[in-house]
Amino acid sequence: MNAIVTYFRRSIIMLQRLLITGLVIGSFTLSTQAATVSVSNYPMFLLSEAVTDGTPSANRILQAGDVGHHGSVSPSDMKAIKDSKFVVWFGPALENSLTGSLKNAPNAIAMFEFDAFNRYPLRDVKGEAIEGTLDPHIWLDPENAKAITRALAVIHSHANPEHASTYQANVKKFAERMDKAVADVQQGTQTDRPYWVYHDAYQYIEKAAHIKLAGSLSPDHHISPKASQLLWLNKNRPVEQMCMVNQGSVSKGLLAKLQPVNTTIQVEDMSNNSEDFVSSWQTMAQQINQCITS
Repeated sequence: MNAIVTYFRRSIIMLQRLLITGLVIGSFTLSTQAATVSVSNYPMFLLSEAVTDGTPSANRILQAGDVGHHGSVSPSDMKAIKDSKFVVWFGPALENSLTGSLKNAPNAIAMFEFDAFNRYPLRDVKGEAIEGTLDPHIWLDPENAKAITRALAVIHSHANPEHASTYQANVKKFAERMDKAVADVQQGTQTDRPYWVYHDAYQYIEKAAHIKLAGSLSPDHHISPKASQLLWLNKNRPVEQMCMVNQGSVSKGLLAKLQPVNTTIQVEDMSNNSEDFVSSWQTMAQQINQCITS
């Protein structure tokens, strides 16, 4: 049996126990208004939307484009967290701005606490794994995305049991659409095609998109690259024409030092592509492919 399925089943048992015991008891001390679910950021919201299609949506705490690395929680966000029966987030490794509000909140559920997902370590600018770390962008892995929807269906079903059958049907439909999107992206592509990034945030899409990191400009998209790293990339370019994936626009002067190079802008939370997770994921993969092959 696939390891992800085994891990997911174990985690669902843990999740159900958590919901049935202390977490649910603690949540009943909150407002007894309608059972609501809040989710942390845009990719979590897109996955939740896939689960709740045809029923009321979850509340989203962070704005599109803000995965939670930086910033603070507003008073209205704090109220939404308090008023929600459950608040679902990824965890401190990704959403540092929510840690103070959610780490010890009795109604908060952190996805990173469950062993239901493929996980990879962070990589340095040369693409080498950094031991003891976690790359938090797990939603870009199609198998992880499907696992997250299954976990969300359990959470939504505990909050709003009258919609449980709809949630389960939507999870099945999402998995089918996700599998088809991956098949469409992989059709006619070779595996392990090299690409560059300004900041390494796309590791989890690589296997499905048939791409392989050949180096990063910087360990953080807020930090300017060092001259030594530009030199290293040019000396170690696996093909003459490279593609660089960026979170935002990159200066022409910087790109001139890496020519020949194509670029594509892909926001890590997929908020620049679509309001549907599968479509957003497929657009990201296709645009990266176009950047590599053009």
